[in-house]
Amino acid sequence: MTDEARDIVDWAHFEKSRSELGPGFIRILSYFKEDGVKSISQIEMAMHQQNAAALVIPAHTLKGEARQLGAEPLAKIAELIESTARFCIETHRFPDELVPEVVELRRLFDQTIELFDKATNPLMTRAAPGGFGRKINNQGFGRI
Repeated sequence: MTDEARDIVDWAHFEKSRSELGPGFIRILSYFKEDGVKSISQIEMAMHQQNAAALVIPAHTLKGEARQLGAEPLAKIAELIESTARFCIETHRFPDELVPEVVELRRLFDQTIELFDKATNPLMTRAAPGGFGRKINNQGFGRI
C-alpha cells in the first residue's frame, strides 16, 4: 500500500466499518459512490450558481458518509465547505474562497473510490499491471 493510499483512507477504520456492517457493507459502499457523485455535482452546481445555501446539505451528506468509511481527508474538505457555507449564509455573502476546495473535492473523491474499489473488488487486486493473472514463479515444478 502506498503512502498516498494511507493518507487518503484510514484503513483500520475502513476495515472496522466493513466488519461491523457485514454483508451490507458493499451495499453501503455503493450508496456512498452514488450519493458522493450526486453530492459533488450539487456542490459544483451551487458554486456555479453562487448559491451558498445549496452547498450545505450535499457537503454535510458527503462529510458523514466519508467519515463512516474512513475517508477522513475527503470528510475534512466537505466539512470545510459546509461550515464556510453556513457562515456565509449568516453574513450574506458567497464563499468564493472555496473554489480550490471544490476542485480538490472531486479529485479526492475519485481517488478514494479507486482505493475502495481496489480494496473490495477481487478482480482489481488480482490483475497484474502487465497483464492478466499472476506471474508464475515455479516454472520448474514437476519437471525432471
